[in-house]
Amino acid sequence: MSDTRPRVLLTQRQTTPVMQRIEQSFNIPAVPDQLMTTRELLDAARAFQPQAIMTATGLPLRGSDVLLLPDSVKVVATVSVGTDHLDIPALHARGIVVTNTPDVLTECNADMAMLLMLAAARRASEYGALMRGGWGRSLAMDELLGTRISGKRLGIVGMGRIGRAVARRARGFDMKVMYSNRRRLPADQEAGATFFSTVTDMLPHCDILSLHLPASPETDGMINADLLSRLPRGAIFINAARGALVDEDALIDALRSGQLAAAGLDVYRNEPNPDPRFLELPNVFLTPHVGSATVETRTDMGMMAVDNVEAVLAGRDALTPVQA
Repeated sequence: MSDTRPRVLLTQRQTTPVMQRIEQSFNIPAVPDQLMTTRELLDAARAFQPQAIMTATGLPLRGSDVLLLPDSVKVVATVSVGTDHLDIPALHARGIVVTNTPDVLTECNADMAMLLMLAAARRASEYGALMRGGWGRSLAMDELLGTRISGKRLGIVGMGRIGRAVARRARGFDMKVMYSNRRRLPADQEAGATFFSTVTDMLPHCDILSLHLPASPETDGMINADLLSRLPRGAIFINAARGALVDEDALIDALRSGQLAAAGLDVYRNEPNPDPRFLELPNVFLTPHVGSATVETRTDMGMMAVDNVEAVLAGRDALTPVQA
């Protein structure tokens, strides 16, 4: 007997609870462990004729790709907050609903920003390399000294949900929180943070700079040599948002010159193959775009994506539709 359940194409495996729900509710083909390429997605979609596609960041669907999707596709549900990998206008032009998974990533992404901050400031990469090399000697009192983050001045670029969550954590370290945003927040959300109308005005006051805004044509490469030069010498740079926000040549130059003491990076322009020069810099702490990588958050993300798929295929409005 043929399977009459809605056909859903998964571009990679989800957590066990999410997979169990999907396997009970939908007709799915074999699911790869690793994220599909765009070509693999298009080939699978033509063969399987799905009504829904569950995808993720790192798998671009641009205008020419969208044109090759079969007419069966009614919804593309990305298991992510960011949607810069998708051509939203092109998908909407095909009558395809696009959904994402906001809100559920906030706490874990804020945790990741703090991890990057602490690891960069306390030279975690160098400590790890020393231990893996066998340690074997006492350290001098002035050797491999890091930076104390308690009491430092933290500048946040983008004071949305994640930026505000980072600010809450920073206050636990008695940090002075400053922020730059498109608009000033209400006093209850600002919670004592100092507002700057422009990033340029804020930078000279920052011991640590942390990015928390989406990628867009307007923000592409916004962190450039000029902006980095406005930070106090020896500042620390954190990016757990999007690699496209940063001119990586300028960032590497600032790290080599000592303009920046250190950086903590979870995102890169060329993922999953970041600029190899980062690997040569001892003062950079690197993680592989894993801000949401906890069992709890990845499960919540997958469940939200399934909720969206079920709603659209049942003729209801998506819970978290993405507008053009």
